[in-house]
Amino acid sequence: MISNIDIFNGMTIKLDDVLYEVPEFMPNIRRAPKREFTLNKAETELALKNALRYIPENLHEKLAPEFLDELLTRGRIYGYRFRPNGNIKAKSIDEYKGKCIEGKAFQVMIDNNLDFDIALYPYELVTYGETGQVCQNWMQYKLIMKYLEELTVDQTLVIQSGHPVGLFRSNPKAPRVIITNALMIGMFDDQQNWHRAMALGVANYGQMTAGGWMYIGPQGIVHGTYSTLLNAGRLILGLDEKSDLRGKLFVTSGLGGMSGAQGKAVEIANGVGIIAEVDYSRIETRYEQGWVSKVVKTAKDAFDVAKEYMDKKEKCAIAYHGNIVDLLEYAVDNDVKIDLLSDQTSCHAVYDGGYCPQGLTFEERTELLDKDKGKFIELVDSTLKHHFELIKKLHENGTYFFDYGNSFMKAVYDAGAVEISKNGVDEKDGFIFPSYVEDILGPQLFDFGYGPFRWVCLSGKEEDLLKTDKAAMDCIDPDRRYQDRDNYIWIKDAHDNKLVVGTQARILYQDAMGRTKIALKFNEMVRNGEIGPVMLGRDHHDVSGTDSPFRETSNIKDGSNIMADMATHCFAGNAARGMSLIALHNGGGVGIGKSINGGFGMVLDGSKRVDDILNAAMPWDVMGGVARRSWARNQNSITTSIEYNQNNKGTDHITLPYIASDELVRSLVDKEFK
Repeated sequence: MISNIDIFNGMTIKLDDVLYEVPEFMPNIRRAPKREFTLNKAETELALKNALRYIPENLHEKLAPEFLDELLTRGRIYGYRFRPNGNIKAKSIDEYKGKCIEGKAFQVMIDNNLDFDIALYPYELVTYGETGQVCQNWMQYKLIMKYLEELTVDQTLVIQSGHPVGLFRSNPKAPRVIITNALMIGMFDDQQNWHRAMALGVANYGQMTAGGWMYIGPQGIVHGTYSTLLNAGRLILGLDEKSDLRGKLFVTSGLGGMSGAQGKAVEIANGVGIIAEVDYSRIETRYEQGWVSKVVKTAKDAFDVAKEYMDKKEKCAIAYHGNIVDLLEYAVDNDVKIDLLSDQTSCHAVYDGGYCPQGLTFEERTELLDKDKGKFIELVDSTLKHHFELIKKLHENGTYFFDYGNSFMKAVYDAGAVEISKNGVDEKDGFIFPSYVEDILGPQLFDFGYGPFRWVCLSGKEEDLLKTDKAAMDCIDPDRRYQDRDNYIWIKDAHDNKLVVGTQARILYQDAMGRTKIALKFNEMVRNGEIGPVMLGRDHHDVSGTDSPFRETSNIKDGSNIMADMATHCFAGNAARGMSLIALHNGGGVGIGKSINGGFGMVLDGSKRVDDILNAAMPWDVMGGVARRSWARNQNSITTSIEYNQNNKGTDHITLPYIASDELVRSLVDKEFK
């Protein structure tokens, strides 16, 4: 029989045989609400055993009661005792221990995701999106950091749902880290089983970039929201390609991690926005950051201030402390004209605190969620259906509503409003209102290959970020397409717009050619000693990173929007080409079972090896998705793929679809279905 002494002596990388002091919890830092506890007696025992397997046996008697108390009172075992005290902030890469640059770089990224200024619930390792975690518990965090300190260029660290499986021999051209999160077997891929797996400590919800350690704060979604609003104005409101949103009103809700970007984005687009938020601490955060300009407490004040700035054709982001449903009720009752309307609450976790029922304060919502989950669900469903009815009335009066990828319409459908589905029966054909990807971002950006290219200056120096901003701007031809002009303006003004939260990071929407060109330029700058090392990444919400029929692949109309081939191949292809980190998650921003999404991290160290990886991996990472969209007969993707084939003869080639005549097909089928 193997003893725990044998196990302890069988590892060189392990948690210390030390009983740490319980860290102090700062009273002004947000805490995750209690997660639903549904485990039976046997499962509760299993959850305790699962947590204790990280801990040397001599500490079990002390820690087992603590872990049980966490499970019963928080719904999860977080292992708070293993959390470092105080704020966790990303330091300069040079301040971390490590045997290779990638190992130190990933430590920077992990700590940045847990910074009090970035993380939604930092004590529970939730970076954003109500449930998106870096890993499951603080034992995993501590052990991962130990592994990263030991990682060499001849090894790969394997992470499965936050658990560091171990180091394995590889080679300098292989990924240094491979991550998967919550990849559940199909028959168990649902909310109920996911909650059980999370409570047992065997699943981690990585969101899109939290569990892949690539989140750069709400700046990451500002650019996407900015592009979405500008293109909505052009496509729906009749603005020309050089116009912005002056004098136009955008109404939405949510000022948390991802949704916190909305006020900033509408101001950069020179429009007026009203953002409803029930959690006043989030409003305070965005106001202190300068990401909202005004704070009001009544719907009347919100619309009065908005009209004042619209009449002046000046920009303004207004935070309304209250429920979005109350705000829309006022608009309907008083015939207020809203140009663009959306929602960015965490509806992928609608019954876990991501959406607040009408009539409850944020504090009452949290208490009810803890004490009477059944009643909470009932009120959420009622509010969602009322929210939907108000949107329909505003739509009839000329408002353009779009689902902003937070699973809002699916939540409405699940609440019982079946009429929101396009076919009136089920959700497989989508919903009566378009997803922002379906009508805006998909055809105007993704089909060309434009998506959220990101980078982090690992030195932590602002001067390095400014140099990369300038270099990226020099790589863009603003006269090539209007999308390039939008991106040129974005990066030119990025520093003045004060977008950085956390460490020195930037986002810039670019296509395959633009990303490759900029990445190679950055690596050259590192090689020449102009800047320190750089981490490249992207949001998994991108051209090729995610298969999600209600969001990223909602403008794919050939029936393959329910397939997960693209994201899986993106993950595998980036591994084969040697990206530093690759990640594949279940869930993303729309919820468990509704998407598979993958991303990467690439450390630029100035070497020729990295140049070779960039030349192979960056075009693949983008064009694999363009190829999928082209095969779905998306016109702009076909054009982009033809151009790619012409420019890459002898190396790359994309299969193109022949277009069948609608008239021919319809006439034949009509005869059979008479």
